[in-house]
Amino acid sequence: MIHPNRHRPLSDVVHERLRDMLTSGEFPQGARLPGEHALAERLAVSRPVLRQALARLQAEGRVESRKGSGTVVRNIGPPPLSLSYGALSSIPDVRSFLEFRCGLESEMAARAAACRDPSARAALRHAAGALEAEASAGRPAVEEDIAFHLAIARASGNRFFVATLAALSEQTRFSIRLTRELCTLASAERLAEMQAEHDRILAAIEAGDVAAAHAAMAAHLQGGIRRLFGQTD
Repeated sequence: MIHPNRHRPLSDVVHERLRDMLTSGEFPQGARLPGEHALAERLAVSRPVLRQALARLQAEGRVESRKGSGTVVRNIGPPPLSLSYGALSSIPDVRSFLEFRCGLESEMAARAAACRDPSARAALRHAAGALEAEASAGRPAVEEDIAFHLAIARASGNRFFVATLAALSEQTRFSIRLTRELCTLASAERLAEMQAEHDRILAAIEAGDVAAAHAAMAAHLQGGIRRLFGQTD
């Protein structure tokens, strides 16, 4: 069981626990990890949190997802140097972070539209459905939001997008919560706006429309800047 630590994101703790399971030999190279549901139950965490940790392991080259075989251990060697951007320390810092994400994730979405990996597309649809279900039920859906963007990173077929987005998860979590706290739109209006943006991103990627996917992601993240800071030029 994973014990929460208020000083560290839960996904970091889960990632470390899974890494230890690999290096200890509990899951040797070539072994298949338990299914997502079983592994989440074993670690007593939600599936979105588990997916974030697994995404980091995949970005590090430790595991890979194989169609029909699940998640398989590739490398149990020493951990790579970690990438850290540090905490967001000011309102201008938050704005810079969102602008950085806009450039990064717009290209990421475009690559996902061009990649056309059926299993990655299916995982993206699943993440989008989980996000919509949680938001429609009136729950925060912060982890599902992060998981949706990570699914797009994986659909890009580029592990560096996955690694960078995983490293930014805590800053993303903070910016989502801040936007929701400070946004002047009514909650229902904000949720409807964001859902429409997510739908346009998903539709463009599924259609293989590179330009539309790039534009839809840019509009979504620029919308986040507008919802937090007001109308921008």
